[in-house]
Amino acid sequence: MTEFEVIQRYFTNRQLLQCGVDLSIGDDCALFSPRAGTQLAISSDMLVEGRHFFSDANARMLGHKSLAVNLSDLAAMGAEPRAFTLALALPEVQPVWLRDFSDGLFELADHYHCQLIGGDTTKGPLNICITVFGEVPNGQALRRDTAREGDDIWVSGTLGDARLALASYLTTDANQHSDLCTMSEIQKQQAALHLHMPSPRIALGMALRGVARAAIDVSDGLIGDLNHILERSKSGATVWCDALPFGATLSHQNVSVQREFALAGGDDYELCFTASKDQRNVVLAAAKQAATQVTRIGYIESEKGLRLRDANNLPVNLSIHSFDHFYEPGN
Repeated sequence: MTEFEVIQRYFTNRQLLQCGVDLSIGDDCALFSPRAGTQLAISSDMLVEGRHFFSDANARMLGHKSLAVNLSDLAAMGAEPRAFTLALALPEVQPVWLRDFSDGLFELADHYHCQLIGGDTTKGPLNICITVFGEVPNGQALRRDTAREGDDIWVSGTLGDARLALASYLTTDANQHSDLCTMSEIQKQQAALHLHMPSPRIALGMALRGVARAAIDVSDGLIGDLNHILERSKSGATVWCDALPFGATLSHQNVSVQREFALAGGDDYELCFTASKDQRNVVLAAAKQAATQVTRIGYIESEKGLRLRDANNLPVNLSIHSFDHFYEPGN
């Protein structure tokens, strides 16, 4: 099968033409018109075999996750998804794999009325790069540089189950955390859904326009991603470790594992955001509108740095690192 036969069979004419997409797949460029009064929000993420997913990853789930991690960036900006491109490197053409991958991809795309409008395919190590395009009303984008002293810090959903699932696959983690061996198969499967099938918080992000001050999606671990807000906003924060919304499966682990995986686990794709104290009821109303749980986990301070405290307000000292593409333990 040629490159263009792959595109035609698995990625063309899978969706209805969306409003604002003037020209889709089949030309040198797509033509896309943003709606009046909006700004384009654009983000790109690359998933590399062996770094972001295992070589035997379920193709349908991988299709879902490839788009979900990009949609999560739009959610963090309060943007509505409109379109995306796909650049795909394949070691070989496997029709069953391509069918399942595209099914998972388009199932999520259809849910958010987000249209594939172009991209590229080539032969090479398996690599998936998606660029998403969204729209947000002028001046209403949620940013990282707008947190203010006294703001509450909130997080959506739950944290840590994705990291727990990853740990159950890794021998090094199983050796380090002996309690992981006691997880039942049902618990592993429940945790694995958070790792392989994340839910981008699009509805919450849109509901938080004009409510939240600063926001980011939790992709590399809460402390690392929150630190991006602190750096851009030139501020600090206190986070209550025991107030974190631990995942349903993670909650059965010991306290040290709960804290480590919730604070630095990664792959949660929840929203971490700040809002003024007087907006607490409005935040809860926005969360209810979006049918998404939110939890208040700390506050923004003027003193730089991130401080962790327990339920007794005592300092918690943890030597943990959020995910970094170039960080290797021991280096």
